[in-house]
Amino acid sequence: MRNRGVLYMLTAVLFFAVMNVLIKWIPKIGVIEIVFFRSFISLILSYLVLSRQKISVWGNNKKWLLIRGGAGSVGLICFFATIKLMPLGSAVAIQYMSPIFTTMLGIYLLKERVFRLQWLFFGISFAGVLLIQGFDTRVTTGPLIIGLVGALAAGLAYNSIRKLKTSEHPLVIIFYFPLVTLPITTVYLIFHWVTPTMNELVILLAIGLSTQFAQYFMTRAYQNDAVSRISSIQYIGLVFAVAFGYYLFDETYSILSGLGILVLVLGVVLNVWYKNWVLAGEKMPND
Repeated sequence: MRNRGVLYMLTAVLFFAVMNVLIKWIPKIGVIEIVFFRSFISLILSYLVLSRQKISVWGNNKKWLLIRGGAGSVGLICFFATIKLMPLGSAVAIQYMSPIFTTMLGIYLLKERVFRLQWLFFGISFAGVLLIQGFDTRVTTGPLIIGLVGALAAGLAYNSIRKLKTSEHPLVIIFYFPLVTLPITTVYLIFHWVTPTMNELVILLAIGLSTQFAQYFMTRAYQNDAVSRISSIQYIGLVFAVAFGYYLFDETYSILSGLGILVLVLGVVLNVWYKNWVLAGEKMPND
């Protein structure tokens, strides 16, 4: 199925949107602790499924599995931090710089070709991101830098998944994320642990489950399609973020936000259509 990668990514985007809302709902629990619970749940679920299917959890290409785990860890911690530090729409907007970094890194790491017209479509989507973010005074320099570092790390993680597409089971790739993340977060929490309430425990469990599903479908998406095509679909999650932020957390946005959503989605649709057209071989552009 030619569009399987697209469908996988759309499913992942929906689960990530649920995760974002849940993180915003537990302000008293710190970022590292949320990442710890998310990683612990992911480790258990991945291990149980892999064991049942009699697949080795250690994988084959350990170098890139560790890179994926480390990059994913940095990216997730930074992203969760921005969700806590700024409006949901702005946090997700900054995170969606990651497709730009993904495409740039993919040129060197995967030797993937990116057509000139695609850069225009990426630019259109990026312009939409800027419009949505606008001149929000709630986004200060510190959180902005954290968000950009997270987006860069996510770009490296996505390219790592593509590197591993022929050698690893999707759940093995997912398994290495908590395998790397848990030791790091555990050391920190020895000194900064906050005991969650029962309601917070339920939300933490839901975060872990939604993220597990999101990671699985995202991994399948990158294993089934080109980085430059799949990465741009994540922009659709910004529509969910702006809507959830407004209706659930009373986060207001300027008129530029509505225009930005339209511009962003236009760039996404054009990029996916163009890549489909090229891959179908209907007409090869003169790049």
